[in-house]
Amino acid sequence: MGKPFFLAVISVLVWFASFQSRQSAVFFEGRRVNFKRVFLSLTLLSAVFLTGCGTISTIGKLEDGAAAEAGKMWDRWIEGNGDIAVATTWERKVKEGVTVNDIEQVLTQIAAERNMKGVGELPLSKELEARTGKPQKFLKVYSFCTPTTARTMVDFSPHMAAYLPCRITLVEKDDGLWMYTLNMDMMVKMGRKLPSPLKEEAWKVRQTIWDMMERGSKGEF
Repeated sequence: MGKPFFLAVISVLVWFASFQSRQSAVFFEGRRVNFKRVFLSLTLLSAVFLTGCGTISTIGKLEDGAAAEAGKMWDRWIEGNGDIAVATTWERKVKEGVTVNDIEQVLTQIAAERNMKGVGELPLSKELEARTGKPQKFLKVYSFCTPTTARTMVDFSPHMAAYLPCRITLVEKDDGLWMYTLNMDMMVKMGRKLPSPLKEEAWKVRQTIWDMMERGSKGEF
């Protein structure tokens, strides 16, 4: 039995955990059994068995609480019926009465307060209206960056460049406006331990985006 066999086992465990998500807990011999947690644990154990010392070594390099954050992402992935975008993003429903202009003012205000630079806007719905001549539901991307933190983060991990710049997208749906952004906790809570002062700077960026989502969705100046 080689790697293909164990990869197949992992795949089956992940599929079965997803299948059981609607009935996430049952009682077995008088005890409450959480299927989702059981099969997540089995999947992780299988991964450890498959990769051996490499997995154990990597776990020792992760931020404290990384496993808990991974568990939250797992829950979101299951709740989203396997949609990875659900697992890796934050969303906020915009409060009724809050306008696009209100949100934009809040984002600009917070960026100025936190010394974060607005680096671009992408008015997708306006572009689509120009191309089609038809009204479109509002869709616009707002980009922000703290250049010094971005440089240090990319020096720490060049792959982080793929996440630049920080973006918040405002989406009009049938039930109103929604705000979406990347789950910043993946960066500060789930990966390799960040050295100081990068960790503190990364946390400031995380908190800025969080506040933009919270205050923007409520129109709080």
